Amino acid sequence: MSKIRVLLADDHAILIEGLKALLGYYDDVEVVGEAHDGAEAVACVSELHPDIVLMDIAMPGTNGITATRLIREQYHHTRILVLTQHNERQYILALLRAGASGYVLKRALGTDLIEALRTVARGDTFLYPSVSTIVAEEMLSPSESLTPREEEILRLIVDGNSNPQIAKHLSLSIKTVEWHRNNLMSKLHVHNVAELVHNALQYRLIEESK
Repeated sequence: MSKIRVLLADDHAILIEGLKALLGYYDDVEVVGEAHDGAEAVACVSELHPDIVLMDIAMPGTNGITATRLIREQYHHTRILVLTQHNERQYILALLRAGASGYVLKRALGTDLIEALRTVARGDTFLYPSVSTIVAEEMLSPSESLTPREEEILRLIVDGNSNPQIAKHLSLSIKTVEWHRNNLMSKLHVHNVAELVHNALQYRLIEESK
């Protein structure tokens, strides 16, 4: 079984050591390096080619938002999972627009973090519950073209529900949910859930924090 190769990017040495100890308990994860600012994170990705960068936002010099954008522009195989104490709307939207595939708060449990890493490694998007609520609000506010049922399903997709889970929750057939899901993809011009989260934000102009 191939391991998920992770680069840690955070300017707090104690936190990095704690993350290495935590992730060391899981056989399917390997910490391949560490960076203490955004510029070093970009350089480490070039050298180490990790599967995922576990990225903080507030770091000296190049911050996590800029580093995320640079990494996603230059190294498409590497995905970004944000791990931060910040849950402000402007940070969440800026990171997702920069190309992050997940957003986890540092107060999360270790089991939440490993689930997030595995989810992002599969090519899916992971959003901490409070974060997904903010994203759903931003996605839905400009979407007058969506029906009430599509808005319901979109919220459930953003919360990470599968087609069978959505069908059970809304008392619909799986085929009906699939039809609505495909229609949402078509209306929002995306092809998968990750693109749904990222590209739907373009329906509303959001200024990134300075």
